[in-house]
Amino acid sequence: MEADFVIRLGDTAHVPIVTFSATSPSLTSLQSPYFFQIAQNDLAQVKVITTFVQAFGWKEVVLIHVDNSFGEGVIPSLTNALQQAYVRVPYLSAISLSATDEAITIELYKLMNMPTRVFLVHMSPSLGSRLFTIARQIGMMGQGYVWIVTDGMANFFNSLNSSVMEAMEGVLGARPYVPRTKELGDFKARWKRKFLLDNPTLVDVNLNIFGIWAYDATTSLAMAVENVAITTNFGIQVRNTSSNLLDLENFGIAQNGEKLREALSNTRFRGLSGDFNILGGQLQASAFEIIQVNGGGERRVGFWTPQKGLSRNLDTRGPSIYSTSKNNLSPIIWPGDTYSIPKGWEIPTNGRKLRIGVPVKDKNSYTEFVKITPDPVTNSTVVTGFCIDVFKALLDVLPYALPYEFIPFAKPNGEMAGNYNELVSQVYYGVFDAVVGDTTIIANRSNYVDFTMPYTESGVTMVVLVKDNRKKNAWAFLKPLTWDLWGTSLASNWHKLMVFFLNHGVCPYYTASLTSLLTVEQLRPTITDVNQLIKNRMNVGYLKGSFVYGILKDLGFQDYQLKTYESPGECNELFRKGTTNGGIDAAFDEIPYVKHFLGIYCSKYAMVEPRFKTGGFGYVFPKGSPMVADISRAILNVTQGDKMRAIENAWFKESSCVESNTEISSNSLGLESFWGLFLVAGIASLLALLIFALTFLYQHRDIWLHNNPDTSIWTRIGILVKIFDERDSSCHTFKKSEMQNRSETTSPHHNLGVVEASPSSHFPPSPSSQTESNFCFYEDFSPDYGDVKP
Repeated sequence: MEADFVIRLGDTAHVPIVTFSATSPSLTSLQSPYFFQIAQNDLAQVKVITTFVQAFGWKEVVLIHVDNSFGEGVIPSLTNALQQAYVRVPYLSAISLSATDEAITIELYKLMNMPTRVFLVHMSPSLGSRLFTIARQIGMMGQGYVWIVTDGMANFFNSLNSSVMEAMEGVLGARPYVPRTKELGDFKARWKRKFLLDNPTLVDVNLNIFGIWAYDATTSLAMAVENVAITTNFGIQVRNTSSNLLDLENFGIAQNGEKLREALSNTRFRGLSGDFNILGGQLQASAFEIIQVNGGGERRVGFWTPQKGLSRNLDTRGPSIYSTSKNNLSPIIWPGDTYSIPKGWEIPTNGRKLRIGVPVKDKNSYTEFVKITPDPVTNSTVVTGFCIDVFKALLDVLPYALPYEFIPFAKPNGEMAGNYNELVSQVYYGVFDAVVGDTTIIANRSNYVDFTMPYTESGVTMVVLVKDNRKKNAWAFLKPLTWDLWGTSLASNWHKLMVFFLNHGVCPYYTASLTSLLTVEQLRPTITDVNQLIKNRMNVGYLKGSFVYGILKDLGFQDYQLKTYESPGECNELFRKGTTNGGIDAAFDEIPYVKHFLGIYCSKYAMVEPRFKTGGFGYVFPKGSPMVADISRAILNVTQGDKMRAIENAWFKESSCVESNTEISSNSLGLESFWGLFLVAGIASLLALLIFALTFLYQHRDIWLHNNPDTSIWTRIGILVKIFDERDSSCHTFKKSEMQNRSETTSPHHNLGVVEASPSSHFPPSPSSQTESNFCFYEDFSPDYGDVKP
């Protein structure tokens, strides 16, 4: 209030108000052109601290500040800057300036039981000294902790007593950088001599940054007065005479105040604190130094500049590339006397275990992923499954122990207490610290919680029945050759066609192709388009309680078309019924479930497009949890090795298919695959038989056309049968046999003569005497059967 009043007074009287100790950012909100803040505004260090936190990758920071206007002034800006850098501020700890040691101890114990181990302290040196002394006593200054202080304490490191500095071993701080020049050294020496002369009882005093700013502020004001050339007229022109000294409306106006304000704004020089430059009434920050309490003193580890960010040395040369790399800083000795960079969080050893919620499934509902088994001996539950084993494998590769306990998300009767969205919300509300199970990463859930990277294949796909086309085509024997080739063959001489088949390898090709067509499975999905399901109003299924319901509704399915199932067996039963009987013709599910389903029912079903993108299965943690990054890195480690394959084989090993004897999976051939071939062969045989019978009857027509009424029809039939059964000497085969016998009788060497075709035979000469299979047709009717007597 006092500072506000003085600033308003200067604004009214047109008198420059210069401060070298007020650093609160709230003073700039008054926007007075006559107010000059010759000190670094607390907001100037916000970017420095944020960059430092980013450099080490910490994801959570707890802010501890004094509970007054000084402490509250910079906290909103710090919080906002850290959050913009994706650094979460889970807790703000406000400690009163008059707090007792007991109250400070209670607050620190509260912080100790939190997982965050990075603390940013913004308070005065007096309160900060008490805070760090107590923190050391209760064990919060050891390995794994990170303590950072603002310039509210860092500016006074050289003024703190040795016991406090010893308690603050490893504490880091940021403060405006003051070059160590000869002029500064000479001034400090003169100031110390003068101070000790005036205060002989005080020893070991040092000039702090505020004393340096005071000297520069005085110098700038003197230079401004000289520039304005004010000699004697410092008077104030009074507006109205009033007895009320607080009446600012009647306060006078400085005659040269405007000129002095303008001169002070334009003052530039090299002061003890560095380059003196005022912009908008504020001293501009040139550089900050990052220091550390070490060995009872302070040690510089690097610099920060607005142009280059973090750097080990203050070098204005070279390109201005902003750096947030910790490699640009000198090695830091962290609390606990270690060079190992703290990870910034840990599960408190004196705190409770990590409460991990797990989904509850029915005994037949994909328990390969998560399975909960009651243990009557210990009156507890045993949680197993693929998702659980993967999580345990991740913990094995973490560089630290993570105590935890699995808590089923169940009602008293053992059923699941809600759907997966409700399970995830338990992390958001703080009931669970994490969720481990077959939980899918989707957008609306990620608005409230953080997921690790997926550890399974992602996506939602469609499953349909398949059919085998092998046995449905009776004309499969025609497929090995094209219709052009078959047409050419039919138009060609059959004898030449057979020679072509045998001599040019067409027959083996035809046999191999036909074998492949008839024995290799040719499975085809019964449905390939989602629109086909919607248009024909066919039913589809999805896992009960799954987010897939929303996807199906977005596609245009009506509620009456949607059927739920809870296990692979129930899904298979719905497929067996089909839409007509209240079942389904397609199912939509996540790929891990689909693969497990196909592993059970083999080739009876198939995955078909489209595939809807999802994030896959991931583990759930609260927003901003630092464990997400560590678990995600562990997932990369496990999934790229043999461990993941071993876990998959343990839970999803290939089993004998329950449908192994079905029609689809059978390779045996039936009549339906060949009835077309049998039809062709049968027709050809019948035609040949018919032609032969007609020819035979025509040759012996005088028998069945005989006009003798005494000869019965059965007698004529008997005569025809006897003629059919007799040997035809004019047949090529029989004639050849007689000639061979005659040759054997006349020739002692049994030489075979050339066999000529019978003139009455319908067959050409045989090319070989090794095999014969010719038919003989009777051309003449023997006269012995001319007149038949009854």
